[in-house]
Amino acid sequence: MKSNLTHLSNEHTSVVIQTHPMPEILYWGAPLSGSVETLKLALQRPVPQARLDQDVPLSLLPELAKGQYGSPGLEGHRANKDWFASFTTVAVQEHASTLNFVCEDAIAKLSLTIHLELDESGVLSLSQTITNTNTSDQAYNVQRLALTLPIPRHIQELRHFRGRWTREFQTEVIDWRAHNFVQENRRGRTSHENFPGLIAGQRGHDEQQGEVYAVHLGWSGNHRIKADVKSDGRRLIQAEELLDAGEISLAAGESYSTPVLYASYSAKGLNALSQQFHAFVRQNILHFPVSAKRPVHLNTWEGIYFDHDPNYIIKMIEASAKMGVERFIIDDGWFVGRHDDKAALGDWQIDADKYPEGFTPIVDAIHANGMEFGLWVEPEMVNKESTLYRQHPEWMLSTQGYEQLSGRWQYLLDLQQQPVFDYLLDCLDKILSAYPITYLKWDMNRELLQSSHMGRAAVHGQTQAFYRLLEALRAKHPNVEVESCSSGGGRIDYGVLQRTQRFWTSDNNDALERQIIQKGMSYFFPPEVMGSHIGPAHCHTTMRRHAISFRGITALFGHMGVELDPLAVDEQERQAFSHYIALHKQWRDLLHSGLSYRVELPDEQSQAQVVVAIDQQQALVAVAQLAMPAYAIAEVLRIPGLQAQQIYRLSVLDQPENLPHIMKQLPLWMSEGLTISGEQLEKAGLQLPVLDPETALLFSLEAIN
Repeated sequence: MKSNLTHLSNEHTSVVIQTHPMPEILYWGAPLSGSVETLKLALQRPVPQARLDQDVPLSLLPELAKGQYGSPGLEGHRANKDWFASFTTVAVQEHASTLNFVCEDAIAKLSLTIHLELDESGVLSLSQTITNTNTSDQAYNVQRLALTLPIPRHIQELRHFRGRWTREFQTEVIDWRAHNFVQENRRGRTSHENFPGLIAGQRGHDEQQGEVYAVHLGWSGNHRIKADVKSDGRRLIQAEELLDAGEISLAAGESYSTPVLYASYSAKGLNALSQQFHAFVRQNILHFPVSAKRPVHLNTWEGIYFDHDPNYIIKMIEASAKMGVERFIIDDGWFVGRHDDKAALGDWQIDADKYPEGFTPIVDAIHANGMEFGLWVEPEMVNKESTLYRQHPEWMLSTQGYEQLSGRWQYLLDLQQQPVFDYLLDCLDKILSAYPITYLKWDMNRELLQSSHMGRAAVHGQTQAFYRLLEALRAKHPNVEVESCSSGGGRIDYGVLQRTQRFWTSDNNDALERQIIQKGMSYFFPPEVMGSHIGPAHCHTTMRRHAISFRGITALFGHMGVELDPLAVDEQERQAFSHYIALHKQWRDLLHSGLSYRVELPDEQSQAQVVVAIDQQQALVAVAQLAMPAYAIAEVLRIPGLQAQQIYRLSVLDQPENLPHIMKQLPLWMSEGLTISGEQLEKAGLQLPVLDPETALLFSLEAIN
């Protein structure tokens, strides 16, 4: 008799699935060796009193029809019938680390395919496709199709991510012993408020220890994530595209596919979990058009805003090159009639009043100074004060008969209308064909509202059309990189990252806020996709002032750029910018390929991060003090990830200018130097100096052969 179990396994994890009557994960955790057939008997559940008379499996598609009284995996109907589906596995297709379960409900005339894949990084991918197999003319309306994963009962804490504009990726840990957690996003983009990711861990888990599970829905539209504790003690996490009423209606033979849910398990805390996600992104999600180092950016937005003067910009270009900038980006304000944020979106032609010779003098200056040229666009949007809107008001994404609120004085274009799609693709194609542009900063500065296409809800279709527009543009211009910006971090997820190369992490360049934002983002994303810029001393979003050392070290651990007018700062500040740009260039190969660690410190106002080379021959360490230290003597930093018997030379690379003023004596290693083994650094650690609030210390470790 053929086994009813199948086993996906690698060095990171094992997933054991019972295939019939419906796919059910019996075990997901640390790798198992040998035969798993015994698990069938070992994990057989008892049937309690006062419930149904048979065991009720928690399958990958929980079904109300089979007694799963929680949130079902599928909700829908066909003309108010067939509302209650009950599937059976009819085929299992297995190839290497991939499983496809084909399931059918012959009565409701529905087919379901469940796709499960375990990557070598340890990341598990789950997606589903529902097909209407009815040959009649009655459509099947999908209300929900959720992706469900079981979580072991000893996992009793949840770590979720909340935020707002300029304060993304705020992390919060909550109790999950007997509580349900639901997060919904209806903003039509990934959102600043509710990143579609969730981490579940053992009580007291941290960066270095404890069993942890994480999920991320790779989707740039509406979503719902639910973490449920059932009354029998079983736990599950459910993630789905949040569909509006009537959004998905399947005619005979039509299908709907969910976004992909990416999940990972670690027995060694959050750092190992993140490293698995980072490896997966690098190997499977991220596609750089040119295999080269990530160039240092200068973006003009916080330097000149809408005030564009080519002669002045050329001087900025020359000053930027002297600082070490490698890619110069013209931000908002370059196209016809764009003098503020109230007009001209949609009119994607160069403003001849501002640029009488087009971009040619700008491009010549950029290339003469050894840099690349990048440009800001916001293709999905339109202002009512624009030629495009006056000619085509029907192109706006709206619900007929209703007055829609504006956001930043703008509205969305209906990308599902083919003339709109073609117009935008043509505009972008023309500008990219006319000039040697290697990078687009693709912005999206408002949420969707009253989104209808041909009278029907359209968030799903708009999101898919956005993806197609990116893909069509990349097909025409494969060497152009694209950054996903959405008022900063409003559209950050694996779905958009499959089609772009960089995120603008936040509109907030305040280094203190960025320390928290970048830490939260690092749980799922590697440093090379995290746009991290040094802003002016006086932050434009918080009005705080920070020393260049704190700004520079904070921006170092990402894809670095600068956001300023280099002509508006003095020579000393320009030299300081040059220093941190050079430092980033020196270490970016390590930063963009190594293993990243977040280090827990006793003082919650202290934050440490470490990046270790894959061969363990180098490491870069930063310690930031966010607020007043909790103790008079600073903590000892234990540095993970090093080779135990290897001897390392420690070198201080950067420190606060006024560091000694609150100590009579610095730790001796700061003045006398230190060579020490990786084992001693990990187990005994390194005594840190006392740091002032909003300062940082940077040092390196180099193996001595």
